[in-house]
Amino acid sequence: MYLFTLLGNLLIMATIWREHSLHTPMYLFLCALSISEILFTVAITPRMLADMLSTHRSISFMACASQMFFSFTFGFTHSFLLMIMGYDRYVAICHPLRYNMLMRTRDCAHLVSWSWAGGSVMGMMLTLIVFHLTFCGSNEIHHFVCHVLSLLKLACGKEILSVTMGVILVCVTALMGCLLLIVLSYVFIVAAILRIPSAEGRHKTFSTCVSHLTIVIVHYGFASMIYLKPKGPRSMDSNTLMATTYTVFTPFLSPIIFSLRNKELKNAMKRTFHRTFCPSSS
Repeated sequence: MYLFTLLGNLLIMATIWREHSLHTPMYLFLCALSISEILFTVAITPRMLADMLSTHRSISFMACASQMFFSFTFGFTHSFLLMIMGYDRYVAICHPLRYNMLMRTRDCAHLVSWSWAGGSVMGMMLTLIVFHLTFCGSNEIHHFVCHVLSLLKLACGKEILSVTMGVILVCVTALMGCLLLIVLSYVFIVAAILRIPSAEGRHKTFSTCVSHLTIVIVHYGFASMIYLKPKGPRSMDSNTLMATTYTVFTPFLSPIIFSLRNKELKNAMKRTFHRTFCPSSS
């Protein structure tokens, strides 16, 4: 699964790079999303798999802080990129005549850069806040990775409650803010699609949004179960399972969803494969 995640996202990047027909804002954002998925997988998954297979599971203080920073950074960057992709679909469907003016290559590159910068700042800020706390008692993390909620259970001091609530509030606010803008984009998109007279035209237009919409549901579905699920007597075990599932399966599902649901990308992958491995038949 780890190798498939890497190869699937690398294939998407290579296809977009080689196919000039895919050099559009939508696929630029998809390429940036694939880079985010690869970096997240490389930063988190190998250590998690090694600890799951090892009998001696330990991690240094700095390695734990680095793991949390990358987890926050790529998680927020992922949300920001999904929000920008929703805006791209909104402009393409609701303002098609102004699309080339509003989504110029330079402006799209700036949006991607701001997404990465925003994710990095959020990741650094939250990691510094968490690791500024005092940790006492047990040093055993009830998780496969240095997950923030599991780590906060090991902290002590008067400020632990306020820090915990602050971290959760920042995460939920950022995630829900991005989700709200995505939903708002799709409200206008659906309204524009319903004004298309032919059923074939409505289906063709909506099909350009299916991949993005599916990834949004997967990403926010797992995130909401981690941060918004009510606490219970077995919440620690279920949180561990959900966070691990989110860490492994979200990057794994992304290339599958985009390659299967996006006809243009799927055909481009076939052309790239034939040119690379069967040059004589093309």
